[in-house]
Amino acid sequence: MSRSALLVLPLLAGFVSFATSCNGLHVGAGTTSLAAEAPILFEDAGTRLRVEPIAGPLEHPWGMAFLPGGGMLVTERPGRLRLIDEAGRLDPKPVAGVPEVWARGQGGLLDVALAPDFATSRLVYLSYAAPVGTGAATRVARGRLVDGRLEGVEIVLTADPPGDTGRHFGSRLVFGRDGKLYVSTGDRGRMERAQKLDDLAGTIIRVEPDGRIPPDNPFVGRPGVRPEIWAYGIRNAQGMALNPWTGELFEHEHGPRGGDELNVVEKGANYGWPLVTHGVDYTGLPIGRGKTMPGVTDPLWVWVPSIAPSGMAFYDADRIPGWKGSLLVGALAAQMLVRLELDGRRVGKEHRLLQGQLGRIRDVRVGPDGLVYLLTDEARGALWRLGPASG
Repeated sequence: MSRSALLVLPLLAGFVSFATSCNGLHVGAGTTSLAAEAPILFEDAGTRLRVEPIAGPLEHPWGMAFLPGGGMLVTERPGRLRLIDEAGRLDPKPVAGVPEVWARGQGGLLDVALAPDFATSRLVYLSYAAPVGTGAATRVARGRLVDGRLEGVEIVLTADPPGDTGRHFGSRLVFGRDGKLYVSTGDRGRMERAQKLDDLAGTIIRVEPDGRIPPDNPFVGRPGVRPEIWAYGIRNAQGMALNPWTGELFEHEHGPRGGDELNVVEKGANYGWPLVTHGVDYTGLPIGRGKTMPGVTDPLWVWVPSIAPSGMAFYDADRIPGWKGSLLVGALAAQMLVRLELDGRRVGKEHRLLQGQLGRIRDVRVGPDGLVYLLTDEARGALWRLGPASG
């Protein structure tokens, strides 16, 4: 996103700086007082790199979006939307007007995305676990960001029917080149739901920005099939990003024990869960019919054992030349940043970075400044910035 010719977010009074608010912040193994700790230095792709915390503490942060003119919005899973200015100052007052979330288990406030026309519309999109009936479902709402609050909040999508578990809500938000909103959902801990076409669990959903159904969706007009579905057979997709060179939508998803997948999302495709998987059940027993079968789309890349991927971004900037063309993936269980070298749809070499040094990396984004921003999913998590060690 370019900073030029876009609306500048005015600085807010009363920000709490990272240095004064995060004394004693504990993030990940081996760290103590993060505010006093020296930045982490490492080398990759011929460049000396530096990663340092710039804002916090944040309670289980989940998603982030860069605001035109500088600063960003960050979600906290318990249900708070936070403003951080371009200097890394965290507004102590959460954004008002966030809808009620179901903050249990893996549920809560999840991703955040700006409308493509945010500079004029001020529309912010949120995905979250919402209380629905006696259970919960992944939901998307939008509202206008005005003076530190969301106004005119309206529900765009509810991935019903609701479920009765606290697992596998997804959920990432991406606007495609076609202007449509793509939403990932999880199978809600009931694996069979990912193959049911009358159910929005375990799918990639495609809708208009206001929630209407595009007429060219693959299942429009088929009796008993939800027309919102773009692709299905997905276990729990917590990373989704547009390839900036091709416009293709990539997603990654958690496997069970093993079998995390990286996929290109194609219209009407079935990604196989739970009919096929490279993983096994938590009991150690097999799931499905093997690793592949006719009629399902195979993954581009598989992680065995699982790394628990979350967050994903393509690197298409100049600040880290050796990373250009790479796909960056955060990892929860493995507590690292993964860099995949890409050649079209072919994954070349995998690089595992920062292992055990930051904690559970929940989200990865490339900022308008060409630097990489990471969120660590901890009770006292933080926003980190990664870039060249000099310059």
